[in-house]
Order: sequence, then C-alpha cells, then structure tokens
Amino acid sequence: MYLPEAFEESKPDALHALIRANPLGAVIIHTEDGLDANHLPFLLDIDEHGKAVLRGHVARKNAFATLSTAGTDTLVIFEGPSAYISPNWYPSKQTTHEVVPTYNYAVVHVHGKLTPIDDPRWVRGLVARLTQRMESTQPKPWKMGDAPSDYLDQMIEKIVGIEITVDRMIGKWKMSQNRTAEDRAGVVQGLASTGSPVDAEVAAIVRREA
Repeated sequence: MYLPEAFEESKPDALHALIRANPLGAVIIHTEDGLDANHLPFLLDIDEHGKAVLRGHVARKNAFATLSTAGTDTLVIFEGPSAYISPNWYPSKQTTHEVVPTYNYAVVHVHGKLTPIDDPRWVRGLVARLTQRMESTQPKPWKMGDAPSDYLDQMIEKIVGIEITVDRMIGKWKMSQNRTAEDRAGVVQGLASTGSPVDAEVAAIVRREA
C-alpha cells in the first residue's frame, strides 16, 4: 500500500478501534488458481502480550476451510469511513485554482497467517461470541438459545473456524493532513453540508487529525 508519511497511522489503539467498528474484512490469499478473496466478519482478540489474533468462520465448502494447518500467508483489509472531497471546498481554489478532487478514507491492512480450525466446540464458542458482539446494539439481542438445538448443531457442522495470527498491521488515515489549516476547515464545512452521517464521521476525523 502506498503510504505517505503524513497519512500513516501506527497507534495500536487506533488500528484496533477501526477493526472493531468495521469488523467485515476482505480476506485475500494466493492460491494455485490465483488470488482468492472472501468477505468475513471477525473478532479481534489481543492477548496479555499485545499479540493480535483475528477469529472468524467460513462455510465448510469454502476453499479457506481446506488450507494448510501450518498457516497460509494472508492479507485482510478493513475499511473505515470514507468520503469524496470536492475541490470547491478548498478556500485555496479561489486564489490558485491548483486543486483537484480526492477521496478521504481510513483503512487497516492486516498481514498474518490463516489457519483453519475444524473443531465444533471451538466453532460454537466463536459463533456465540461473534453473535453477542454483533447483536449488542439490538433492542432485544438474538441469542443462540433462541434457535432449536438440533438446528444449531446442523448449522455449526456446515462451518469451519479460521484464525489469523497477526504479524503486522498497517494503517492509513488519508484525512486532508497534507492541506493547509484553511483548506482542512473547508473540507470539514463541505462534509458537514452534505447531511450524510458517514461524511460527518469523516469530518470528525479530519478535525482530529489536523
């Protein structure tokens, strides 16, 4: 990933927060048939030594379920908020006209090794944790106990767990850090004018990164 110094984000807390707020990752591996990508929700766990692990599951018929238990080199991409930035929002346009459109965005690239885990007890525990995490914002969270036990057994039999031991995380927060204070203020104002909740989220990051 092209990473100018101004856009680099290396603070673990910030990287972890983006992943937890946007848990659907694009998982990419290289196979004999070329690149293969899947989009999967993950839990991010940090052990007492600060080591990060991503945990999720795939369908048993998915090629990821048959990967080597020795670990397969993997890239996972997590995308945070993003927004189009119009040149009209830069005050400098009025004086120099040397401005062009761009996009602001925040992403984390996770590099590590993916290992399938074909253990029904492990998978059941992972699904329970993932469900609890995803349902936490619901007025009445759905629980695994809400479904018939024999049905759950059938569904769990159809999936395999995956674990990605993280080697490194690379964060890129491209949030107008390379613009003047006046242009950044113009970006914030322009984003606020759209009425989009995502644009408002990007505007808040632009303010914070200034």
